[in-house]
Amino acid sequence: MFAPRSRLILSVVLLHSFLGRSVESQVKTTISPLELVETVIHNELNRAGDREGRWKYLLNKQVEGKQETREVVETRSGSLDRLIALAGKPLSGAEQHDEMQRILRLSHDRAEQQKLEQAHQKNEEQYNAFLRIIPQAFLFEQAGKSGHLVKLSFKPSPSFQPSSRVERVLQEMAGEIWVDAAQNRLARIHGVLVNDIRFAGGFLGRLEKGGEFTLERTEIAPDQWEVTQIAVNMRGKAVLVKNISVQQNELHSDFQRVSNDLNLSDAAGLLLKHGLVAALQ
Repeated sequence: MFAPRSRLILSVVLLHSFLGRSVESQVKTTISPLELVETVIHNELNRAGDREGRWKYLLNKQVEGKQETREVVETRSGSLDRLIALAGKPLSGAEQHDEMQRILRLSHDRAEQQKLEQAHQKNEEQYNAFLRIIPQAFLFEQAGKSGHLVKLSFKPSPSFQPSSRVERVLQEMAGEIWVDAAQNRLARIHGVLVNDIRFAGGFLGRLEKGGEFTLERTEIAPDQWEVTQIAVNMRGKAVLVKNISVQQNELHSDFQRVSNDLNLSDAAGLLLKHGLVAALQ
């Protein structure tokens, strides 16, 4: 049997051992905001699950006060769409006919399909380049939590050296990033220009302080994340004299699975079929 003093020493040793393991466990499982962002960006750039799924969805888009609704079909070579409403009103018979003719021409025009494929590839490259620069361009701090979503605030990193106009814009932004901590995926990013931006001293244009953008992504099926909102509100001047205003809002909804093997011709056929059904109603 242990003496009282021996039992006390043993208790202290066990307590230190427990606390040591607890602290060590916390050190191993707790990562910094920057490390979390880097993990999330790595997952976004290697989003194998997203690439395995193709979707048909509704796109409600408002640009400079003009509203339109489109049916969009994703393919392995890009997306194809059909205009179905303007300002919330269905197309007239003549407008439906023109839209059907546009899609029919594209379905037989390999050159136009190649242009769409090239545009899709360029958009993918630009989006990935944007993601890659995020951990370098900003300083991050944890700013809250809601369920499995973690909120991080960000501000410009003084050590970041931009090499393009896009990076120059990012250098003057601050805002918030929401990430899904369970899956380490990007759920939302909102950025605001904290300063005016002048390109070539203002000769090539400028963007005004207060401009903002929002990107939201949602898990629409297990391990399948898609963009569900894009909002941009920027003002400025181009080449000193031309006022520019970029006000755009996109909502993506009503996602439905389509075949992973669809090409642009297949998508055109699917949209033509839906357009014919709509015309007969």
